Amino acid sequence: MQTRQWRVNDDQAGLTLQDFLSHALGVSRNRAKSLLDLRQVFINGRRVWMARHTVQRGDTIESPAVAPATPTIETAPQLRVLINDPDFVVIDKPAGLAANGPDSAETLLRVQLAAPDLCAAHRIDRDTSGCLLCARHAKAFDDLVEVFRAGRVLKLYHALVVGRIREKDRTIERPIENTPAVTHLHVLDANDTASHVRLKIDTGRTHQIRIHLLGIGHPILGERNYGQRHVLPPEVRHVERQLLHAAAIQFVSPRTRKTIRGESPLPADFTAWLKRLRLK
Repeated sequence: MQTRQWRVNDDQAGLTLQDFLSHALGVSRNRAKSLLDLRQVFINGRRVWMARHTVQRGDTIESPAVAPATPTIETAPQLRVLINDPDFVVIDKPAGLAANGPDSAETLLRVQLAAPDLCAAHRIDRDTSGCLLCARHAKAFDDLVEVFRAGRVLKLYHALVVGRIREKDRTIERPIENTPAVTHLHVLDANDTASHVRLKIDTGRTHQIRIHLLGIGHPILGERNYGQRHVLPPEVRHVERQLLHAAAIQFVSPRTRKTIRGESPLPADFTAWLKRLRLK
């Protein structure tokens, strides 16, 4: 991603961040706001997205040179189906596409598979790539609700995080909104800039992995909601999306008792960052 950097001078001090970007990039205020909405602007190494934030003399501001296009259902590619069962479907969701709701993987898949009753059985963030489990019909969906509630779904993730995690294996047990949450972490490779980790979650709290990794001081590269207080190394400030990938999902079908397992390989942007960071 091509980036720009500026140092705020006396004449610019006191401008809102939105107005500063509009002037600096020569774009409309709406276009400047879109960059802030994508959470790709940094002030002194910290991610800032408040349009009315006042810039100060001497601040260093970094931004992409242009705002990238947002993927829509019209521009989304044909979704890769990993498991196509009479009751369940597992797809390889690309980053940038919501799991459910309007213009989502769920909506696209209903058309692609001619399955009007299909529903996503869980949620993964728009920016997270990888395995998404869907039910083809209402009974299958109800069955999956019980399977998830009983904790009988295995979910494995890969992530690239800021800094070196020194413990090879670690279990994070920190409640989220007063509800127990457990994440098991295994370091695959690490250096002083970043670590490549594999994660297994025993619970499925909202944004659990992102919150747990931030809580141990190692936010996911590209994290845009929780990591704004961290000063990031320059080489990883403009990662295009949070580098979290749902690598595998596994459960036993309540109807057939057959084990269903979907596996998604690391996507190209993730492997490119591994190479760039000299990790494996």
